[in-house]
Amino acid sequence: MTDGRWRAALRTAGRRLLTGARPRPSDAAPDRRRPGADAPAAVRPGYAPSPDGQPDPGEVVWTWVPYEDDPRRGKDRPVLVLAVEGPTVVALMLTSRDHDRDAADEARHGRIWLDVGPGGWDPRGRPSEVRIDRLLRLPAAGVRREGAALDRRRYDEVVRAAARTHGW
Repeated sequence: MTDGRWRAALRTAGRRLLTGARPRPSDAAPDRRRPGADAPAAVRPGYAPSPDGQPDPGEVVWTWVPYEDDPRRGKDRPVLVLAVEGPTVVALMLTSRDHDRDAADEARHGRIWLDVGPGGWDPRGRPSEVRIDRLLRLPAAGVRREGAALDRRRYDEVVRAAARTHGW
């Protein structure tokens, strides 16, 4: 590492220590299919939730998710784990916001949402939707906690929709 990079890394670490900010995984990257882009590797989902403190397929876990428009920024949110590839979690983000009301606008922007209902990941018991079109590959080490497991029927429905959307 050059002296300049060391200084920048130390400044960033110092800022995080002073402000109490959590480190953000810089390698958290959305995996989206775009015309002309290399196709992402096929995902091999397999339902296997286990209350062992580790992210497992079928579980909803909380982790830092980068914003689409600025991957350097993001927020903690629930994601549904589809697969675990070594140190990487392949997941789809969840929201409690109802996108049925603005479905036309969401479709115009290429966003695909699927209702999955309420679950233990939301302490207020609100119904959730999973975003199908934005496949995330996130570091497993960044997972903060397990929220709950999606039931097998709903998990399989999400996997089928994601497979159709992403071509695997």
